[in-house]
Amino acid sequence: MSGEGRTTKRLKANAALRQIIEDFYADAHRAKAEGRPVGWIPPMNGLIELFYSMDIHPVFPENWAPICAAIGTSVENFARAESRGYSTDLCGYFRNNVGYALDGIDEENQPLGGMPAPDFLISFGAGCVPTMKTFQVLCDHFDVPVFRADLPQVAIEDIREHHIRYGVTQIKRLIGFLEEITGNRFDIDRLSRAVAYTDEACRLWDAIMDTRRARPAPFSAAEIGIMFVMVTRHGTRVAVDFLREVLEEVTGKVDRGEGVIPNERIRLFWDNIPLWYNMRLFNYFEKWDAVVVAETYTSAWTMRMDPDRPLESIAYKSLTSYPMVSCVSLNKRVELIKRAVSDYGIDGAILHSNRSCKPISMGQMDIQRVLLEELSVPSVMFDGDHMDASRFSMAQFQARIDAFMEMLLQRA
Repeated sequence: MSGEGRTTKRLKANAALRQIIEDFYADAHRAKAEGRPVGWIPPMNGLIELFYSMDIHPVFPENWAPICAAIGTSVENFARAESRGYSTDLCGYFRNNVGYALDGIDEENQPLGGMPAPDFLISFGAGCVPTMKTFQVLCDHFDVPVFRADLPQVAIEDIREHHIRYGVTQIKRLIGFLEEITGNRFDIDRLSRAVAYTDEACRLWDAIMDTRRARPAPFSAAEIGIMFVMVTRHGTRVAVDFLREVLEEVTGKVDRGEGVIPNERIRLFWDNIPLWYNMRLFNYFEKWDAVVVAETYTSAWTMRMDPDRPLESIAYKSLTSYPMVSCVSLNKRVELIKRAVSDYGIDGAILHSNRSCKPISMGQMDIQRVLLEELSVPSVMFDGDHMDASRFSMAQFQARIDAFMEMLLQRA
């Protein structure tokens, strides 16, 4: 581990979050024990609402990887993947999940009991290349039914109605597959309710993120583990109830003028995926009276869904399932970051050049230039890896950040 101790979290809602995480994996194992089919699916798409509406428990390998990194079991999973011949240059999510699935799934010491073995796999053809390759490996490994589909890789601003119609045809195929595999019948009204839950969760998420515009900010990037419900519990009341609790708490902090630190002086933006094994990095800035008040990753959930058009809604969500990796042009990404700088009053930006995710790291030199030349916002870039602690140097990070923060304080 590169960090020194655990992340300092200040939201009371984290106690409820820990229970939600435990319940999610316990529910998956309970479903498996009771003979109810468990399906492994790609994350961040509209399939989750479909699963919950049909009483099928979804499992997300990609979401499992950050848990392994945070707890430390990713090291063993990386070793298993490497022993199978997979290069250490590949995405950390891929290496962790392939190593776990191929050789570690029956280990008794897995956190939260691990992911139960799949009864079927959904390879939906959307998202980043490593995710698609992960499911290709899983489909070759597990002797279970597989549903394959292919969605176009279209930038968000270029999505048209014909793309959505195509997505709906693939989802209708999937519905037939799920009905045959599970024996459960599809109900459009139940899907509409699930879509309504997701729409409300997204509205609450936006409201929660908006509170960070306040000075002082009520919470920092150290708390973005709350995103767990946006990945795993979309389509359920669980996400809505939890996010209402979070919104009430952070709104109360804003009303009382209660910030992350007593004397907030510097407001920072973080670009790219966090270092899941060292979330304490976000606390490091506090010694400079600085707070990370906005980041690339949390913008993924700024969407709304229409319960009156449930199939179209989940098709659109699937098309935009990786908004900062494969579904946003560089121009659009720059536009989103410029808007964040304005909305959150950003003084400086931290750019994580991520060895595990080159697509999301591409364009950072252009982003640096735009931030400085158009917005007079300085930035600093550091090398790291969102999954592999061996590819991150805390000493180098501190040297760069310390110099950068001293410069920002001189400008303040």
